[in-house]
Amino acid sequence: MRQTDTASRDPAGQHAPAPASFSSSDEQVAAPPLFSIIVPCYNEAGAIEQTVESMGRVMQELGPSELIMVNDASSDGTGDILERAVAGHPTMHVVHHRINRGYGASLKTGIRQAKGEWVAITDADGTYPNDRLPELFDRARRDGIDMLVGARTGSDVTYSKLRQVPKYFLRAYCNWLTSERIPDMNSGLRIMRRAVVSRFLPLLPDGFSFTTTVTIAMFTSGQYVEYEPISYAERVGQSKIRPIRDTLNFLQLIVRTGVYFAPLRVFLPVAAVLGLAFLVSLGIDVYMWNITQSTLLLLLFSLNTGMFALLADTLHKRSAG
Repeated sequence: MRQTDTASRDPAGQHAPAPASFSSSDEQVAAPPLFSIIVPCYNEAGAIEQTVESMGRVMQELGPSELIMVNDASSDGTGDILERAVAGHPTMHVVHHRINRGYGASLKTGIRQAKGEWVAITDADGTYPNDRLPELFDRARRDGIDMLVGARTGSDVTYSKLRQVPKYFLRAYCNWLTSERIPDMNSGLRIMRRAVVSRFLPLLPDGFSFTTTVTIAMFTSGQYVEYEPISYAERVGQSKIRPIRDTLNFLQLIVRTGVYFAPLRVFLPVAAVLGLAFLVSLGIDVYMWNITQSTLLLLLFSLNTGMFALLADTLHKRSAG
């Protein structure tokens, strides 16, 4: 079956992304799945067949489940491979983006298509231990976890040392922002309650920062998040990450995310610095017996920033409630 989705508006009032074509091997499913596994794919022809086969074994162990493969306008034949694979997997669905929209956009497309109470996301490049998904699903359900993340801190992890340097500082920032210890802020293997993550979809980015943003959103909104150590293998094929550009976009995004989800954490330190500068300037003015305009401006800036932080935090808590 093939159908074309029509454009709509998301909860934020913006037009939904460009239409995607959707194909499924089974027009009607007898019973709604409990689990939905979402795999974004962009030029993964070298690994996609192996990924589909491994997912078939995982789904047999899971029980009622569905597999949603999102082809993000691949140009290497990935889409054709997926279409051929549909025939052999009755619970597999393929969604095709007409234009390349990004990693996060592919995940959001999959989440919107998902029918399961739980959604899992993973990559198509063979890096994550997908055979552990049944075990992770069991733990998430048993412990009532809203998001269970596979942390790449296991004994068998192949990861670039160079990429760990900027992520160390970014992880420290996210730890401070959320008041939590985050062992892996952007792991691509995680299980989430669909109803919970769907609340944040209009706020989540279309690029690789999706996973970091959803982590901050979950922690700062009081959701139950846990981590499970996993292994991480060397990917099949070429990485799609652009180190400099993606890091700069990532820095901009997490600052904006912090302003939205944790305004007190972002603005109160600024107000404190301005307040300290005001006290220093006031001390100098008193010593010189002359109150200057700069001292008064520092006082106004510190008070305004502090009041803005309190107002932003109040509005956030009110909208979250």
